[in-house]
Amino acid sequence: MNETEGLRFRRVHRPQVITDELPDHRHKGSGSTYSGKVFQVTLLSLGGFLLLPLLVIILILESPIHPEVFSLKEPPEMKGCWEPNLKLREAQRLFEDQITGPESIANIGDVLFTGTADGKIVKLIGRRIFTVTRLGKLPCGSREEESSCGRPLGIRVGPNGTLFVADAYLGLFEVNPTTGDATRLVSGGQVVAGRKLSFINDLAVTQDGKKVYFTDSSSRWQRRDFLHLIMEATADGRVLEYDTESRELTVVMENLRFPNGIQLLPDEESVLVAETTMARIRRVHVAGLNKGGMDTFMDNLPGFPDNIRPSSTGGYWVAMSAVRPNPGFSMLDFLSQRPWIKKLIFKLFSQEVLMKFIPRYSLVAELHDGGICTRSFHDPNGLVAAYVSGAHEHDGSLYLGSYRSPYIAKLDLRKV
Repeated sequence: MNETEGLRFRRVHRPQVITDELPDHRHKGSGSTYSGKVFQVTLLSLGGFLLLPLLVIILILESPIHPEVFSLKEPPEMKGCWEPNLKLREAQRLFEDQITGPESIANIGDVLFTGTADGKIVKLIGRRIFTVTRLGKLPCGSREEESSCGRPLGIRVGPNGTLFVADAYLGLFEVNPTTGDATRLVSGGQVVAGRKLSFINDLAVTQDGKKVYFTDSSSRWQRRDFLHLIMEATADGRVLEYDTESRELTVVMENLRFPNGIQLLPDEESVLVAETTMARIRRVHVAGLNKGGMDTFMDNLPGFPDNIRPSSTGGYWVAMSAVRPNPGFSMLDFLSQRPWIKKLIFKLFSQEVLMKFIPRYSLVAELHDGGICTRSFHDPNGLVAAYVSGAHEHDGSLYLGSYRSPYIAKLDLRKV
């Protein structure tokens, strides 16, 4: 073999030398793939380890609520009388950061009275706050202490100038607004007709003071768990009657879903009751030929009604702190047909956490007989008047109460 052939031979075999190195490259590639697989397995294992406690919560722990399936009609369109506006933002805040949760408001002359989250009945004169009485006992301020501290909600002025107060835990009271002396009429927590008075809410008093009608929102849930009641949609709420002369306590209507605000009609033969969960107002007949019956005063409201109070035009002010936007999305409407989602939510989050996710939208409407809306005032996002629970009209202004805001809002009706 000559030199030329040898060189040719070597040239022919050079590719084989290069080719012989290819298995080394493939070996390195396999190592990279193997490392990737190890990383994926490790990541999945870590994810599974972190998700395991969540799965335990979902599958093993019992939900605190047992929701019922119920149906709401499609919310009415926000137009006409319900057309969104910013009129509630014209309100002025009073006593800001001086009182908390003035749920319901009443007046004797120009003196306003309300109950607060720390268990007190106070009177507001000018710019000053005076304590009338405390229905419960100290300490106050925490969720655990609320039942002993007391939580006054509905408040009305009786024919003799005394205050009638509904405390969510402690019961019904008659209070002397001058001396602060309080007489318990009905004890909270007692069993009436087989059910416990667990969540006394609002009340209405006849003109002669002989009858007091009040709502007991639930026999299962207390006020501090009101969101549980709304989500569970339990039909265990009632309307009761207390006779101040005979001291007899009777059930007028039962099986309501979160009966809330209550208002006597002028003939005093029936009361309007806000059935909050169902976004409607019922008319319960408490006297006369139709006693014991019930019909609907207004159905399918664009929000969830709270307190009801008379207006100077012969109608009724209804306060709503959450709405069912249309167009838009209503979470409570969506969940009404999906109890399993409600259960899951309450396994994972507390009521206080959930409250942060509920859109704030304050709405106060004036309604007349026949379920006619004549005007409405709005505050989208609750920038000025948040969490409104009631609207009390006095001397040309609306005084707006709240179940959690640290102020009263005053709206001059002549300016809106």
